Amino acid sequence: MNQVDARAVIDESAQLGDGVIVGAFAIIGPGVTIGDGTTIGSTALVEKDTVVGKNCFIAHGAVVGSDPQDLKYDGEKSFLTIGDRTTIREFATINRAAGAGEATTIGKDVLIMAYVHIAHNCIIGDNVVIVNAVNLAGHVEVGEYAIIGGMTPVHQFVRIGRHSFVGGASRVSKDIPPYFKVAGIPTRPIEVNTVGLQRHGFSDESLSQLRQCYRLLYLSDLNTTQALVRIRAEMPASAEIDDLVAFIESSSRGIIK
Repeated sequence: MNQVDARAVIDESAQLGDGVIVGAFAIIGPGVTIGDGTTIGSTALVEKDTVVGKNCFIAHGAVVGSDPQDLKYDGEKSFLTIGDRTTIREFATINRAAGAGEATTIGKDVLIMAYVHIAHNCIIGDNVVIVNAVNLAGHVEVGEYAIIGGMTPVHQFVRIGRHSFVGGASRVSKDIPPYFKVAGIPTRPIEVNTVGLQRHGFSDESLSQLRQCYRLLYLSDLNTTQALVRIRAEMPASAEIDDLVAFIESSSRGIIK
């Protein structure tokens, strides 16, 4: 049984699952799908062509599925998808993609805190935490379990690797490699994200190998290309090392140094 406040406005083309709660003065626009058990808070706006997963929470005043803030956008049909159990807190804004048929994508079990802005064509992985007043420009990619500290702007097309940690009030203009902790203006590497990795079950051996990679990349006299050669030659094969090397090799903006 759904609980829809009489003062809410729901487009006739929107589809609501079972057990959905919609607060006073919320607006759900055309082409929207809301999954089972999801709560839409008072005055929240789910604008159009947005798919919200099951058991999500969209808080008071949040605006999701709005048009991209991109001068190239010309009204083409685009989408926003939000995974199950994701929380979007007060006054956060998330834009649909720019480009016909393209989508902004938010994963499962994501926490998006108050006043966060996520621009068009961003891809946010599962279990990501984005703290208050973070601003992600268009086409930013954030890997699973990454944490971005509050009041941090992130440049368009930047990638933030999985299991990384970005300190609050940083300014990110280059790619952040996975498994590392960074902070500051300009953003600089700090260390391996040891606490986060331990919380998610990474072994002592994996942590030791990642620390050696960090030393080669950031605490030696090697440039990035030379450090990658040493990592390939000296480090045993593992999923984490392969992931780190592939991320850096595929970087178009370059990694922070």
